[in-house]
Order: sequence, then C-alpha cells, then structure tokens
Amino acid sequence: MMDFYKNEPSLLLAVDCIIFGFNGESLEILLIKRGFEPERNKWSLMGGFVQPDENPQQAASRILKKLTGLEDVYMEDCGIFGNPDREKYGRVVSITHFALIDTHQYKHIISEEFEARWFPLKELPQLIFDHDQMIEKAKRELRAKAALYPILFELLPEKFTIPQIISLYEGVYDTELDTRNFSRKLLSSELIIKLKEKDKENSKKGAFYFRLNKDIYKEKIMSFLSYLPSWSING
Repeated sequence: MMDFYKNEPSLLLAVDCIIFGFNGESLEILLIKRGFEPERNKWSLMGGFVQPDENPQQAASRILKKLTGLEDVYMEDCGIFGNPDREKYGRVVSITHFALIDTHQYKHIISEEFEARWFPLKELPQLIFDHDQMIEKAKRELRAKAALYPILFELLPEKFTIPQIISLYEGVYDTELDTRNFSRKLLSSELIIKLKEKDKENSKKGAFYFRLNKDIYKEKIMSFLSYLPSWSING
C-alpha cells in the first residue's frame, strides 16, 4: 500500500501551544528557552511533534501536561502554519492550539528542563520562526470566542473580584471599558454570585469576591458581553 505514496514528499507534523494565563492584573503568555538546534537558547512556544499513535489534540494535551503538570485544561486549535520555508532544516507543518489556565494552579513547572517563564502579552521577547504570527492568530481567535462564550473565566481563580474581570477583558481586547456600565451589566446577568468575603489586599475599602454561577452561565453570557465594542472584538 505504501507504493501509492512513495513518490510523495515527506513532512513532519507538529503542534505548538499558546498558553495564556492571568495573574490577577494582566494577561500573560508562557514561553520556554528552546533547548536544541536550530535556534537553541532562544524564546519559543512550547511545541513538539505528533506521534504515530496520537492525533494533534492529544499531542497538544501531552505537551501541555509535560510543561505545566495540568490536565483537563480548556484548549482548542486555532490555525495551521505550513509555509515551506518556516524551518530551514526540514518541512514542518504546525497546528497551533491556545490554552487558558489560571496561573494560581500553575505549580508544577519543570523549570530546570524548559526554563519556562511568563511574559506580559505586551512585552514579549523576540521569538523563533513564525511564533509571533501564531500568537497574533491565537489572540484573534480568543477575542472572537470570548465574545460568544464565557471561556475567559477559565483564566480566573475560583473566587475573583469585578476589578479582576475588568482587567482581564481589557487585556484580551486591548481596550478601556466603561467600568460602571460593564459592572452593572455583569451583575444584572446573574452570571456571577456575590460572596461575603472581601479582597482587602488591593484597596482599603476592599472588593467583594464573586464566583461563577455555572448553572446558568451559558444562558446569560450574552447579556453583558454584548457591551464589548464590536471593533475591539474584530480587531
């Protein structure tokens, strides 16, 4: 059967993971120091090759777990990068995936092996190959998806404050929200449940903590996300 393909070109199939995290104030991306040639010791997304016994989604999940120790993380594919000259030592096609994690859960970094580090989204170092294009594509996909579904709550801890939600959405959409109107729509959506506990570390008065109302979030999400400016969603 292989005779049918013997004259076809060979290529490698890879996956690269754009790992978004939120530290409570700003959006970040997890990068590693590449440990092998080409481009050794330069900053890179975490990636690897798809093995014969796995599909690309399984490969991305394996790579994410290897780096962070986390499983069952929100992740989806967001593009294919396959220009013939993207790597000079061989033909490699990469399927990119973006993942959303709460950095408070991020405790199992294998730093000695990967030298992984969080970088603010607006302060990324020079990256190898076309990884900067991958991140831009992931940002566009994240904005579009977050305008329809409550996926950004995957970046938040179990209890959070409204100022944290505002900072998160402003970071993702790179825009300044009308905080009063956004807060009013968010509260009226019944998507979040107010707790008695306050966060007193970041202000004298303290901000009440909230948690996600998982029972109704799918139904109510559009009641406040529609407030986001359309130009920031599509930009």
